[in-house]
Parts: sequence; C-alpha cells; structure tokens
Amino acid sequence: MISCYADLLPRSYTGSMFATIGHTFELMKMSWSVLMKDRELILFPVMSAIGVVLVIALFFGIAGATGSIDRLDTATGGSTEESQPIDLVLAVALYASTTFVVIFFNAALVAAALERLRGGDPNVRSGLRAAAAHLPAIIGWALISATVGLLLQLLRDRMDNFIGQIVISLIGGVWAYMTFFVVPILVAEGTGPIEGIKRSSGLFQRTWGRQVTSSFGFFFVYIVAVLIAFLPAALLFAISPLAGIVVGAITIPLAIGTVQAMEGIFKAALYEFALGESPLEFDRGTLSGAYRAL
Repeated sequence: MISCYADLLPRSYTGSMFATIGHTFELMKMSWSVLMKDRELILFPVMSAIGVVLVIALFFGIAGATGSIDRLDTATGGSTEESQPIDLVLAVALYASTTFVVIFFNAALVAAALERLRGGDPNVRSGLRAAAAHLPAIIGWALISATVGLLLQLLRDRMDNFIGQIVISLIGGVWAYMTFFVVPILVAEGTGPIEGIKRSSGLFQRTWGRQVTSSFGFFFVYIVAVLIAFLPAALLFAISPLAGIVVGAITIPLAIGTVQAMEGIFKAALYEFALGESPLEFDRGTLSGAYRAL
C-alpha cells in the first residue's frame, strides 16, 4: 500500500523521504549502542518530564490563588472581564520555567553522552553535576530560547496568510540550525549563551555549509516507538481496561524517554564530529551525511 501512495509522489521526493528514514534509523542504531552502555541516561528525559509537571502544578497553584484561572475561564466563556498584568507575567514565567527545566536536563544528558563518547563512564550524578556547573549559562540560554519561541509563536498566531506562515517557519528553521550546538557548547566549552549561539552557528556552517537540510527525522522514530509501546497496552486493555491503562502509562513515556535519550546522544556525537573528532560507536561517514546541501 505504501508503494501505491509513493507512486503518486515525485520519484525524487519519495527517494529522499525513504533515504531520510533509512539514515535516521542508522543513526538511531548507533545511538542505541551507546545508550545500552549507559542505560541510566534514560532517566534524564524522565526527570525532565517530572520537572515540567511539577513546575506546571506550581504555577497552576499560583494562578488559582491570584485568580488568573478564573479570569481565563470567564474570558474563554465570552465574558468581558479583562485579564490583568499578573496573568501575562505568570504565562511568560511558566513558559520560561518549563523551557529551563527541559534545557537543564537536556544539558545533563548531553554532558553525560559526551563523557561516554570520549571514553569515560558517566552516570546520572556526573551529568547533573556538569549541567549545574554551567547553571548561569543554561538559565541565560533558556531565557533567550523561550523569548524567541514566544515571539515566533505570537507572529505565527497573528499571521493570517500562507506566505507569512512560510516565512515564519523558515525563520524558525534557520534559528534551529544556528542554535543546534548551543547546549553541547555550553556544557563542553563553558561559554555564555550569546557566545554559544555564535559558536554554534559558525561550527554548523563550517561543517555542513550555509544551505543545508536535515537527512534525518526523529519524528519517524517517535512514531514507531509509541506504536510499539502502545501495542501491549492495547492488547491488555481488551482484557482489562485498568491494566491496559497502567501498562500504557508506563510503556509509552518510557518509549518517548528512550528516543529522547538517543536524540541527545546523537546531538553529542554530531558536536564531536563537527569538532573533527571520531565519537565512539558512530561512523563518521554516516554523521557527515546527517545534513545535506539544498
């Protein structure tokens, strides 16, 4: 059936799409081999998810105490009651705080992965210690990342034409490429966030060029992982709904966390490759083709 739909697409597109999928799974196999040597790296995405939930719960508690939730409910219900400055402050603070939590644990993951790729033997404590050592830079990068993310989202929400949406998406893509190595640079080189952005952009351009597109897509891996994790839960649900829900609540987050851990390992490996190194367990030829010219 896939081939039937593929025949409707240009051959160059389908060839590129399947090449991207194949390249992605090659990179995932290499990342998996590293992860199997340090299975505790999966804990970093798990701690990140728990941290985000706790931050959201804290802000919901504050929003409830200040009346922000009530004003939001009346606003969505068509009431004329206007929001107050505290509502905006809380919303921005929530976004920035969750961004910081995600970046902090991602930095810990990348630091631990770099330690493994350089022949060390990392653990959760060493990763957290490395991230904590660069806490000011991580906070600064989280604020910059959250600000840019909010601005792009606001522009996207206000843009009501197709061309404008494309332009904003292109800006977001360029920003993603420019900042791809910021987290590894912060924890490995000890620079500040601004210098990290400059260093990341220069490192990326020097390694892969100015006009590039990714030849990998983690979206495919996430889909496969979730489907595999969902299957036993669905089978159990048919027998016992409660058991199916419990199993799904365990297997699906674990699958997502595993892919996130492999994605962090991959980013660390690409950073090493961009520095001219040969990260353990990774093939330089495969890493060199992670991006291609447009």
